Amino acid sequence: MISHPDSRPARWATLTALLTTGALLTACSSGSGGGASDGTGRPKSGGTLTFAVGSDAGCVDPQQVGSNDTIYSLRQIVDSLTDQDPKTGRIVPWLAKSWDISKDTKTFTFHLRSGVTFSDGSTLTAQVVKDNFDAVPKLGALATLAQGYLSGVESTTVVDPLTVRVSFKQPNAQFLQATSTFSLGIESSASVKRAPKQKCSDGVVGSGPFTLKQYVQNRSITLAKRTKYAWGSALWSKKGEAYLDRLVFKVVPEAGVRTGSLQSGQVDAISSVGRADESALKGAQVNLAARANPGNVFNLGLNNSRPLLKDVKVRQAILFAVDRQQIVDAVFPTGTRPATSILAHTTPDYTDLGKDLAHDAAKAKSLLDEAGWKTGGDGIRTKDGDRLSLTVSWFANAATNQPALELIQQQLKAVGIDIVLKERQISQFATTLQSGDFDAVWGNVTRADPDILRSSYSTKLANFYHLPASPLDSLLTRQAATSDATERAQLVEQAQRLIVRNAYVVPVVELQTQLGVAKKVHDLGFEASSRIQLHDTWIG
Repeated sequence: MISHPDSRPARWATLTALLTTGALLTACSSGSGGGASDGTGRPKSGGTLTFAVGSDAGCVDPQQVGSNDTIYSLRQIVDSLTDQDPKTGRIVPWLAKSWDISKDTKTFTFHLRSGVTFSDGSTLTAQVVKDNFDAVPKLGALATLAQGYLSGVESTTVVDPLTVRVSFKQPNAQFLQATSTFSLGIESSASVKRAPKQKCSDGVVGSGPFTLKQYVQNRSITLAKRTKYAWGSALWSKKGEAYLDRLVFKVVPEAGVRTGSLQSGQVDAISSVGRADESALKGAQVNLAARANPGNVFNLGLNNSRPLLKDVKVRQAILFAVDRQQIVDAVFPTGTRPATSILAHTTPDYTDLGKDLAHDAAKAKSLLDEAGWKTGGDGIRTKDGDRLSLTVSWFANAATNQPALELIQQQLKAVGIDIVLKERQISQFATTLQSGDFDAVWGNVTRADPDILRSSYSTKLANFYHLPASPLDSLLTRQAATSDATERAQLVEQAQRLIVRNAYVVPVVELQTQLGVAKKVHDLGFEASSRIQLHDTWIG
């Protein structure tokens, strides 16, 4: 067995470098590093932080939610077994004070802290962790991220009251990092036993520094501080309970209204600051804080089972027709990068495939010609009486979504492809993917581990994009099964190349989280996946 600390130095050395880049982005913003602290004054307790977000996922169970706007609040409710340092990538203690990993990375043994309680008064034990890890796979498609993290789990065993062992059928290189995510945040045993729908509407019981007080769908999520909280992450500066008494997350869909609310002092922080609002906010009592999200970049997730999209030449034509730099320059916040792979550059084992994603309209037209699509009188191509027309489903959870897609619409029209944009509510994201009733979906997935490729594109898992079985499956399975960092990096690189060169999806732009934060708010920090951590945050 290999004991804590983290047992993957080579890979994490790479991650350290990559995440340092993310930290520099923050430092280069108009705000101060890590969020809003200006380094002056003494922290003080009390007060309410009001945070305006753009959308509501319609569910307050962190195991079932994947939308950043909702995760901002739910991350504060649940603790995880481990935490991940956003500056170094190292996995550090949280609810687990230490852990052992078998040499074949099949078995993970966690030694839990004593004295941890949930907000319903129950105590953290090895049995509670087992209850969580036994229940998550039963959520199925409702918990895509969490289910993927536990894919291949063989058993979770209570060794003693504070020792729990998780065994997998095959080596599982990604699991330790998975235990640091909100998706595997630990809930009380009573909470785990609730029906998924009830957890979505009523919330969950965690051991985190805040508790859910009220949820009004599409309006607000209100949290209250847990007094006597004393088991925070090893990364947090403040020991014990949080500074703030209350957190209020208001749903404000219009970006301009969010900006105005921050400028007028009606709210203390806002999410998804767009390029158009940067100048106005810099002139106010506001800091801008930015950090690139690791994981899958924003992309057109193509439904490979659609007749039009089964042809690789059509998919590749879409890929070459997109001018990523133009989209970045016109729509996204300063510092945002165009996609150079399906993985963002802040993801471990990222490979730069920028040349494969270069804009080439002439090549796109040539591919469509080869595929038999002829330009019609209105500029849109046809073949055997069918128009080359696709519907892109998108979700109103970021101000940049619609203008980015409207630019893509123009770029694809220039090569003869008609794009129809269909807006859906963010609460429909999971059901849209599960139904398979789409041509393409606009979205991204944040995770600081390359196994996100397996979760998203293995035909042995959910396979929402209906990829055909191919050598990609073997690569994704093998990267998750090897404990050799070098071998894993090579497999991940090959997987990225297959995804891009076959245009199974069309990478477009990296997600950069950019927040606007009032200067009176201090130490509002980003965690490793560029979501927020509010335990150390104070107002003064």
